[in-house]
Amino acid sequence: MPIHAQLADLLRPKTFDDIVGQDTLFGEKGVIRRMLASGRLTNMIFYGPPGTGKTTAASIIAAQSNMAFRHLNATSATLADVKDVIAQTGNLFGADGILLYLDEIQYFNRKQQQSLLEYMEDGRITLIASTTENPHFYIYNAIISRSSLFEFKTVAPEACVKVLHRAIDYLNGLPDMAQRSASDELLLYIGQCASGDVRRAIGLLENAFYAADGVITQEHVDSFKTPIGNFDSDTHYDLLSCLQKSIRGSDPDATAFYVAKLISLGELLSLVRRLQVIASEDIGMAWPMAAVITRSCCESALDLGLPEAQIPLINCALQLAMAPKSNAANEALHRAAKDVEEGKGLNVPTHLQSPLFKGYKYPHDYPDHYVRQQYLPSDLAGSKYYQPGENKTEQAAVQYWKQIKEKKQ
Repeated sequence: MPIHAQLADLLRPKTFDDIVGQDTLFGEKGVIRRMLASGRLTNMIFYGPPGTGKTTAASIIAAQSNMAFRHLNATSATLADVKDVIAQTGNLFGADGILLYLDEIQYFNRKQQQSLLEYMEDGRITLIASTTENPHFYIYNAIISRSSLFEFKTVAPEACVKVLHRAIDYLNGLPDMAQRSASDELLLYIGQCASGDVRRAIGLLENAFYAADGVITQEHVDSFKTPIGNFDSDTHYDLLSCLQKSIRGSDPDATAFYVAKLISLGELLSLVRRLQVIASEDIGMAWPMAAVITRSCCESALDLGLPEAQIPLINCALQLAMAPKSNAANEALHRAAKDVEEGKGLNVPTHLQSPLFKGYKYPHDYPDHYVRQQYLPSDLAGSKYYQPGENKTEQAAVQYWKQIKEKKQ
């Protein structure tokens, strides 16, 4: 085995029968397996935790198709890379269409995702995209509407045992390799340590294999495991995502758990940044003071440093979890941004542009500090971007301005 090769890649399944933990998708009666057997290949979005078989499934599907296969990773690919793939649909090599596997699509911005739409629509590109995030939050709606979504589940420890047996057999079969063994109980333990990530389980076994002499024991495994398996960038973002979803879901107990998890790993800066995002994204206008209080707690945490920083941080996180929620401001921005991207509103009202232009009415000169006049560009007049949340704070503001504006009619 080349010293740079990853064992998980060398053992990557070549058929659906070898994929573990995703029977509802690829088992004998799995939905994707039956769909492909009937001759149908559609745009697909795979979502779920890392190490659950998303990339493997895409490579098997590509091998079964007669289409040219291209693989891009959105963490490093650019719009130029997308355009290069698109350009290939016009030559002989891509005459039957191109199967594009786009890994980590959540890292593509809206413009990059939009560049695929025309070619997905006419069939020149069949897209298989994967993400570890909720696709409805990170993938452009037009792509979702043209695709079938499939969820990949974390792999149960029992399912990992089959793969780990293959890993031991492979390593024992290497030239001049001293033979080693492991019990099913130990392999199950490794599967539990991997937290549903097959790639992590294989990596943990491989390290223990080379550290052992004859029989691999739990002591060998424990030398390489961390409280959550191998803490990598995937786990970093997974935990932050879990924290935000727990606060968004108003679950203070889960919030406390993920704060403790992140603090145990020394993730002070990332925790501070994420809490400030949550205060504006998920609580927002339902409790405007959330952003102020969160900023204060985060500054206090940074001044204190760990371990004392955990005190203001858990206070902040639990207040956010128990606060009323609203994403109305964030959604208003997305709706307005859509019109901006589509080139609307280029000509703003003349009376707003400069004091030199006549016609602007100064609201403070009028009763209740309000006067009716047009603020949006003419082609967007009447557009509604902000839809107030059903919470006390936003509804109070709605009622106040409703009374004021009705008096002016």
